Amino acid sequence: MIFDTHAHYDDRQFDTDRTELLNGMPDAGVGTIVNVGASLNGCRRAMELAGEFPFVYAAVGVHPDEVGFLNEETFSQLEGWCYEEKVVAVGEIGLDYYWDTESHDLQKEWFIRQLDLARRTGLPVNIHSRDAAEDTFRIMKEHAEGIPGIVHCFSGSRELAAEYVKLGFYIGIGGVVTFKNGKKLKQVAREIPLSRIVLETDCPYLAPEPYRGKRNQSGYIRYVAEEIARLKGISCEEVIEQTELNAREVYRV
Repeated sequence: MIFDTHAHYDDRQFDTDRTELLNGMPDAGVGTIVNVGASLNGCRRAMELAGEFPFVYAAVGVHPDEVGFLNEETFSQLEGWCYEEKVVAVGEIGLDYYWDTESHDLQKEWFIRQLDLARRTGLPVNIHSRDAAEDTFRIMKEHAEGIPGIVHCFSGSRELAAEYVKLGFYIGIGGVVTFKNGKKLKQVAREIPLSRIVLETDCPYLAPEPYRGKRNQSGYIRYVAEEIARLKGISCEEVIEQTELNAREVYRV
């Protein structure tokens, strides 16, 4: 079944129908969802959702736009959450130079500390990188050796994707691969081994064609799988089956 490795069902866009939507996921062919924290409150809500739905797991971490809220006290709290039963990763963590909400130095500091947290707690990581490819890769090469994880919503070149695969990471592919202007990601999907790809929504964002611009949800991942299958010349079911195996391996569920 479909494994959505990166979702945000704690987002307000799901407030009107969250329970109904999630209860319908098995009928939509979705077997597992990891709800990823981006803020401290998002982490709390992700854990609540994981407690409420048996097929939902949580990742806890602080997005680079939110690291200004981290201090020694909140970071200690974050570490405690890493030991909760259904927490399967530290994420999403990384660098974001697009919005530049926080200084680059502060982002780097907390990115490295959260990588160290993942190493200490034995969890994989879920990595966010936007307009910061060079710095993200350098930090991961220096500080993430031996830590498994996913490069979420990958937007780099095929060469960079290959380097991440060499480091042992999985490449997260979502709705952008279905866009007509998603040529770079299509090339990545075509050339990276299926054994190193995982599927994701980043919902409620980045819905695939034919729902582009609308609220995304895990049932739409089939369109992503179909496009990857077309690019690789294999069946959609092979893509879904292998990416589920990949996701279970990296998240250990």
